[in-house]
Amino acid sequence: MTETRPSIETARRALVARLAAAGIEEAALDARMLIGAALGLDLTGLVAQANRQVTADEAERLERTVQRRLAGEPVARILGIREFWGLPFHLSQATLVPRPDTETVVERALEIYRERPASMPPPRIVDIGVGSGAILLALLHEIPGAFGVGTDLNLDALRTAKRNAAALGLSDRVAFVACSYVDALAGSFDLIVSNPPYIRSADIASLSREVREHDPHLALDGGRDGFDAYRALIPQAAARLVPGGALIVEAGQDQAGEIETLMRAAALWIERPPKADLAGIPRAVSARKMPP
Repeated sequence: MTETRPSIETARRALVARLAAAGIEEAALDARMLIGAALGLDLTGLVAQANRQVTADEAERLERTVQRRLAGEPVARILGIREFWGLPFHLSQATLVPRPDTETVVERALEIYRERPASMPPPRIVDIGVGSGAILLALLHEIPGAFGVGTDLNLDALRTAKRNAAALGLSDRVAFVACSYVDALAGSFDLIVSNPPYIRSADIASLSREVREHDPHLALDGGRDGFDAYRALIPQAAARLVPGGALIVEAGQDQAGEIETLMRAAALWIERPPKADLAGIPRAVSARKMPP
């Protein structure tokens, strides 16, 4: 007797129920992404082929990814790719999964860039701790002619960022350097951006399973009080900014005020309040280097 296999729509609904029963908040979205990847279909394809039966190979492939999700692995890790700023970014074990909160850094950097006189040349940009390249490559995508440098201690992260730059057609406008903060860089830059590690060491154990077990701790651990990276990078960045240049960093919850204090101590000028994310948390903290 031939086994009757479920339709794509039936399989999707069953998967939503399984994920929801496991306490996964975005069960419907995760189910759509997992089944789409297993079947090689985008949303349009899933709708158009909703009544088609799932093949045995597809069901087996889907079940492997579902088991990984039920074990706490984020969908972006399973698929190896995450969208940020409307662009696809490949991931590796050395990179964070880019999050929507971080888009506030891009937004603030573009606000500052768009205030520049049109006669000025395209900006030179540095991303400290570049990871997958999400912030830097999003900015290069938005700013014609801009040149960027991404620094990171992890060679695997740099390889991932380089791969993303190539996939986005930006290889000729970016360079990647293995170093701590901006130690190996010379010259001055118009924009310096960073999403540094800012989680207090003692708080990492209480992070969600998806984060604490799958994001690289080097990119999370901000030391005892969460400010180790800021104390190191802010004065270094200030020294590399051109007069009028800006530093923009991502902040954790309740960290913006102390970061601004560190920026002032580095002789940077706080010209506007931090930019909040969709939850209202001050997320992108910025300051300028004043002319001497």
